[in-house]
Amino acid sequence: MSVFILSTSLLVHSAAGARCFSRVGFVGLGNMGGHMARNLLKKGHKLTVFDVNGSAVSSLTKAGANGVSSAAEVVKDADVVVSMLPSNQHVLDVYSGKYGILSSAKRSALLIDSSTIDPFVSQTLAKEASKSGARFIDCPVSGGVNAAKDGTLTFMVGGSRENFELAKPLLESMGSRIVHCGDVGMGQAAKLCNNMLLAVSMIGTAEAFNLGQKLGLDASVLADIVNSSSGRCWSSELYNPVPGILDNVPSSKNYEGGFGTALMAKDLGLAQSAAMKAEATIPLGSLAHQIFRAIIAQGHAKKDFSFVYHFLKGQK
Repeated sequence: MSVFILSTSLLVHSAAGARCFSRVGFVGLGNMGGHMARNLLKKGHKLTVFDVNGSAVSSLTKAGANGVSSAAEVVKDADVVVSMLPSNQHVLDVYSGKYGILSSAKRSALLIDSSTIDPFVSQTLAKEASKSGARFIDCPVSGGVNAAKDGTLTFMVGGSRENFELAKPLLESMGSRIVHCGDVGMGQAAKLCNNMLLAVSMIGTAEAFNLGQKLGLDASVLADIVNSSSGRCWSSELYNPVPGILDNVPSSKNYEGGFGTALMAKDLGLAQSAAMKAEATIPLGSLAHQIFRAIIAQGHAKKDFSFVYHFLKGQK
């Protein structure tokens, strides 16, 4: 096995005393990535950025980043590169394309992919990166846009312990909890398993509250009972799908904001694909995927995933 060393001399200290990589690249400046990149700038990291959306790049350059016109340019002189992209294919194109990250990555560069993708794609890219002497870890996040903005994301990291420790100071500039999940791909596995359980839990919560109301129960009374009984869960207590139960959740804001139905369907599709490859049985996960796809088919892709309560009531 080859051993690659990323020198600690590439770490400098900001005025606030935080450890900073001397040259950091960031690819993918969307709803999540844009906030993550800004937090790196705030913590004193010297940042070079790229996105296919030119206005996103311009916004970051105004904040102090160096904007470039391709992923290859981002990685050319970078010691570490973070990517935050929408799908398997986007990640494959950005890393393995003609002008992709792997075409220009320096030997010993640390490549951190925070996209939510198939664990097997992460493992494939890690093997490709090692051929050119670069390091790769998968590092999906939990917490959503608000946590990305506030720098309180949870990072689920898949990679060697050495690479995890190397990446940790940078990840702490964007998140409040950094968890080592195992080898490459295990960060993705943790993210997909968690989101599949969340989807199933939300559907179950929505079903229970819909049934309770049709039987004549007041939703607030049912919430008090459930949340002090064995049915209590995150979906019932902190993200209740019934409008008016909680003030600060999407269900009380016409299901706007939060975690979109399209994103949940995407993650459930990834979980289903991974389950097929691993020969794991996930009947509830598969049914959840069908339900959220049906919601999208009705034109509600951008609604928060707790909209499933509204869907189950038979309302459009």
